[in-house]
Amino acid sequence: MINVRKLALAITIIGALNWGVVGLFSFDVVAQFANGYGKPLARFFYVVVGVSGLTSLTILFDYLKERDENKAIVIEPEKV
Repeated sequence: MINVRKLALAITIIGALNWGVVGLFSFDVVAQFANGYGKPLARFFYVVVGVSGLTSLTILFDYLKERDENKAIVIEPEKV
């Protein structure tokens, strides 16, 4: 499962870089590769990036859960 998460994170980062290029230069690498943004191959790549993004969310939630579990619990002594 850890390898799937690493792959999903890598695909998410690649997808984010593609959107960065779209924003900066108005050039969509995926659409160029697939000969158009509406083509089935391009749509497949977009879906893969979207699913990878959702899978990568589990990394964030696991990190937050682990961080909360490792917080030190401070118990003050009772006042007599």
